[in-house]
Amino acid sequence: MSLLQEILNWSQSLPDWQSDAVARLLAKQTLTVEDQEDLYSLLKLAHGIPDFKNRKPKRLVADQIPAHVKPSTHVELLAIKNMRFVNAIAENQHLPFGSTGLTVIYGDNGSGKSGYSRVFKRACRARDQIETIYPNAALPKEKSGKAEAVFEINIDGKPQELRWIDGQAAPEVLSSFSVFDSRCARAYLDREDDFSYVPYGLDVFEGLAKLCKQLKSKIDTESAQSDPNLSAFIPLHGETAVGRLISGLSARTTPDQVNALAALSQEELALHADLDKSLKENNPKEKAAQLRLQARRVSSIVNNANKKSALVDQAVVTKFRRLADSYRTAQSAAALAAKKFEEGESLLPGTGGEAWRELFDAARKFVLESHPDKNFPDLGVDASCPLCQQPLAEGASRLQRFEAFIQEDAEKTSQQRRLALYAEYKPFVECNLNLNIDDVTYSEIEGLDPHLASDLRTFQQSLMARQEFIKAAVISHEWEGANQTFANPAPRFEVLAKRLNAEAETLEKASDEKARASVQKQFDEYDARARLNQVKDAVLLAIDQLKHQAKLKQCLSAVNTTAISRKASELAEKVVSQELAESLNREFKLLGVGSLHVSLKSRSDRGKALHKLKLELPQSRNPAEVLSEGEQRAIAIGSFLAEVGLSGGKGGIVFDDPVSSLDHRRRERVAKRLASEASQRQVIVFTHDIYFLCLLAEEAKLAAVPIITQSLTRRAEGFGVADPELPFEGKSTGKRIKALRAQHQTIAKLHRDGEEQEHQRQTVDAYFRLRMAWERAVEEVLLREVILRFRKGIETQRLVGVVVEDGDYTRVYAGMTKCSNYAHDKALQGGIAVPDPDELLADITELDTWRETIEKRSKATAQARKA
Repeated sequence: MSLLQEILNWSQSLPDWQSDAVARLLAKQTLTVEDQEDLYSLLKLAHGIPDFKNRKPKRLVADQIPAHVKPSTHVELLAIKNMRFVNAIAENQHLPFGSTGLTVIYGDNGSGKSGYSRVFKRACRARDQIETIYPNAALPKEKSGKAEAVFEINIDGKPQELRWIDGQAAPEVLSSFSVFDSRCARAYLDREDDFSYVPYGLDVFEGLAKLCKQLKSKIDTESAQSDPNLSAFIPLHGETAVGRLISGLSARTTPDQVNALAALSQEELALHADLDKSLKENNPKEKAAQLRLQARRVSSIVNNANKKSALVDQAVVTKFRRLADSYRTAQSAAALAAKKFEEGESLLPGTGGEAWRELFDAARKFVLESHPDKNFPDLGVDASCPLCQQPLAEGASRLQRFEAFIQEDAEKTSQQRRLALYAEYKPFVECNLNLNIDDVTYSEIEGLDPHLASDLRTFQQSLMARQEFIKAAVISHEWEGANQTFANPAPRFEVLAKRLNAEAETLEKASDEKARASVQKQFDEYDARARLNQVKDAVLLAIDQLKHQAKLKQCLSAVNTTAISRKASELAEKVVSQELAESLNREFKLLGVGSLHVSLKSRSDRGKALHKLKLELPQSRNPAEVLSEGEQRAIAIGSFLAEVGLSGGKGGIVFDDPVSSLDHRRRERVAKRLASEASQRQVIVFTHDIYFLCLLAEEAKLAAVPIITQSLTRRAEGFGVADPELPFEGKSTGKRIKALRAQHQTIAKLHRDGEEQEHQRQTVDAYFRLRMAWERAVEEVLLREVILRFRKGIETQRLVGVVVEDGDYTRVYAGMTKCSNYAHDKALQGGIAVPDPDELLADITELDTWRETIEKRSKATAQARKA
C-alpha cells in the first residue's frame, strides 16, 4: 500500500476538522491564514461552538489522492482529446502522445499549455490541484459547463477511452501517471524549520502538527480572553440558595437555575420590602395593629366596590334593556290601536295617547268623589262630565267607548309593561353609587399604592357615568356602548389587604426573637434573589464564558500531537530509508547538484517523523536563502524522480515546464536525465523553451529513445490547437522550406485578390523566415551539424562530410543579403519595393536547390574520405 493510501486509511479515524486539514495539506502543502481560521472554526464546531459563517468540514476522500494501481498494470497514454470548457482551449482537439519514449509539446506563453497541464493534474490526481479550471470567459454562462476531456489509453495492450469531468472522481487508472510542475517543485524545499527532505505525503504530519501548535495558541488566547471575572459575584456568596449557586458556578450551571432564582413576582418583591421594614421596625406590635386596621379599611372598600359595581354591571344593563324594549314594543302596539280608535270618529289629536290616558285615569279617580253613587263609566246621560262638569248627554256613550278602548289587550299590556319598567327604574335612579371614600382614606391608599388610588377615583367616575348612561338609554333607547366594561379595582384591593395582613403578621413575629430569626432567614433569601436579579445578565454571561472555556478545553485535548507523532514515526519506518537517500543523492548528482548530500538521520519532534533525510547544506540557513533558484529546481526534479523510481511501477511522467529558472548547463542535464528516464517509461514534456526542446531531441537521439515533437498554437477557433509540426524556429531546414512554400501560396492569393497591404506584410515576414532558413542550412547542411546553437559541444567527427567551396560562400552571402534587404521595417516604409510572389518563390527554390546540391556533395565527400 502506498504512503498516500496509508494516510487516507488513517484519516478515516480522524475527526472531521482534522481530516479536512489533511486534505488541505495534501493539496497545498502550506496552509494559509484563511485555512487556519477555517480549521479553527471547524475544530470549535466539533466541540459545540457554533460557527457564524456556517462552514462545513470536507473530509479527505479517496478521489483526492492517486488511486492504487498495481505495479504490474501497464498503462500507456495515447492521446487527450475532446476537451471542453477548459479555459479558452479550442474544442474537439486531439493531442497524441508516443506510447513509448519521449513526447515533447512546445507552446509559447499563452498558447494553452497551462490548460492541458491543469487537466492532467486533476485527471491524474496530482499533488497540486489548487488552480481552478475556468470555462471560456467569452462563452455565455448558459453555454458553459464543467471542464471535461477524453483520454485514449492502453491498459496492458487493450485500448480504452476514459472520460474525465472536473468535480467528479477521476478514473483510477490515470493515477499511474505522475505530474510535475513549478508548484510541485516548491513543495519539496519551502521548509522554514529545518533542511530535511520529506517524501511526498509524509510532510502532512509535520504540517498537521504545526497546525495543531498554531491552533493550541489560538485556543489559549481565546480562553484567556473569555475568562469570566467571578470575583464580582463574591458578595452574593452565603448560606442562601443564591449563595450556594454562585459559589458553585460552573459550566454545568444552567440558565434556568439562575432565572428561577432571579425572577421575583410582585408579591415576593413586596414581601421582601415588608420583611426589610419589619426587621427595621422599633415597635413591631403597634405597627402590626395599625396594619390590621388598614387592612380592614381596605377590605371595606372591596365590599363597597363590589356592591356598587353590581348595581351597574352587565346584568343590570341587560335587564333594563329587556324591560325598555318590551315596553317600547307594547307601546307601539297600543299606539296602533289608538290610531284605529281615533279613526272611528272625529276626535281631538292625541286622543288615545299617553297624555290622554293619564287624563282619563284622572277622570276615573275623580268620579269616586263626584259621583259616589255611580260606577265609571256608566254615569248616564243626565250626569255631569267629571272633566268639564257639563251634562254628558251624548258624551255618556263616548265615555263607555273610551273605557272599552282602555280595557283592550294592547293598551292593558302597554300599561303593565310600563309599570314593570317603572318599578325597576325608579329605585335605580334613586340609588346612590358614591363609594363615600373621604380624602383621608384616599391619602392612605395613595401612600400604599398611588396607582391603585388613581384607579379607584377612575372607578368612582365610571360608576356614575354608567348610571347616567343606563338612565339615558332607557328613555332614548340608544344602547350603543352598553357592552363597554370598566375595571373594578376590588381584586387589587383584596391583594393589598392580604399584603397588609401578611406584613402585620411578619411584624408580630418580629417581636419574638425566635420568630425574628426565621424572618431574617426569609429576608436573606429574598434579598439575595433580588441582588441576583440585578446582576443576572452578568451571571448568565459568565456561565456562557465558563461553558465556552469548557468546550475550548475539549478543543485543547483535540490538538494533542502524540497520535500524529506516533503515526508519522510508523510510516517513516516504511518510507524513509537508506535506499531513498541513495536514490536522492544519485538524482542530485545526475542533475548537477551533487555537492548537496542527503543522509539518513534519526530525530524526534512533535508530529515529525523520527527518521529524516537530512539535507546537508554549507550554512545553517533556510534552503531558499542558501540555494539558487536553479539549484532548488534541480533538487525538486531529482526528488520527484527519486520517489517515482522507488514507487515500483512504470507509470508515465508528465512534466510542465520543468526547466524554468535553470541555466543552460542544468537544462542539458535535465534533458539528458529525462531522455534516460524515457527509455524506461513514457515521458511527456510541455515546454515553452525552444532551446530545451532541441536539447531533448538531441539527447533522445543520443540515447536512441523514440521522440515525438509537436506544438500548441493559438488560432481563430481558440487556444491550445494541436499541431503535429513544431514552430518555425524548431524545424529542420527541409521543413522550414516546406513551410515557406506553404506561406508563398497564401501570399500569391493575397496578391491576386488585391490585398496589397497584407501581401506586403507577409512577404516581409517570409523573407525574415527565409533568412532563418539560410542560417539553419549553414549549421545543418553545409557544416553537417558539427556545431549547433542548441547543442552542447562540437561533434568533430561530422567534419567528414564538410566541404565549403567558393560557390557556397557566394550563394549563401547572396541569399542572406537579399533576405536582409526585405526582413526589416524599411521594406514596409517604402524604402524598398517588396518582391512579387514569383520572385519570392524563386528565392525559396534557390535555397532548396542549394540544399539538395550540398547534401549530395556531402554524402559523396563522406564516403570518399571514409574510403
